[in-house]
Amino acid sequence: MHEGGPESITSIAKISDTFSPKPHSSREFIRAMGAYLDQEGLKAERSVVYSAYKKGVPIFVPEFSDCSAGFGLVYHQWHNKEEHLTIDSVRDFCELTEIKLAVKDTGIVMVGGGVPKNFAQDVVVATDILGDEKPMHKYAIQLTVADERDGALSGSTLKEACSWGKVDLGYEQMVFGEATITFPLLASDAYHRGVWNERVPARLCELFVKLFLDSCKGPG
Repeated sequence: MHEGGPESITSIAKISDTFSPKPHSSREFIRAMGAYLDQEGLKAERSVVYSAYKKGVPIFVPEFSDCSAGFGLVYHQWHNKEEHLTIDSVRDFCELTEIKLAVKDTGIVMVGGGVPKNFAQDVVVATDILGDEKPMHKYAIQLTVADERDGALSGSTLKEACSWGKVDLGYEQMVFGEATITFPLLASDAYHRGVWNERVPARLCELFVKLFLDSCKGPG
């Protein structure tokens, strides 16, 4: 699927047509994108979506319409005005909170800022609101060129996040640098240290299968 091109738009529209006409999370839809790549034999090994699908890693895009794939959703809704798929950002937040509730100890790496940054941090507050308070994010790294002096979200520091009870300051690091330089360096270092090779893959997507099956059982 070429970004923003006709093939990408029609592929996203095809995937949309396979969903029941109701709100779905972006995680559900992006997983379906990975399945589509797999089923159609479009196994792009460098594709983040495809790799996440194969590894059982959930991807959330809280502003899904603000990307080239959003054109495919526009096409789908335009041709299915009465009944169509919608992406529910509230459901995204609920599902991300469910991960925090399930795994408890978490860390975040924030590349840039904006909506995804807030989503990742606020799940800690959400667990408290739901009456099942969990620990703050144990680790936090932010890679940004944004300046905190203008008061915008992207430039707010991890110390500010700590004041809301989102991030533990014991292991936090602000890195002021251009992310296309700093993130590859960080990822390369983590890869070559090889610690990840000793861990059992989490496959967090399977959590949502379990939650769905549990909900189908009903009371008792």
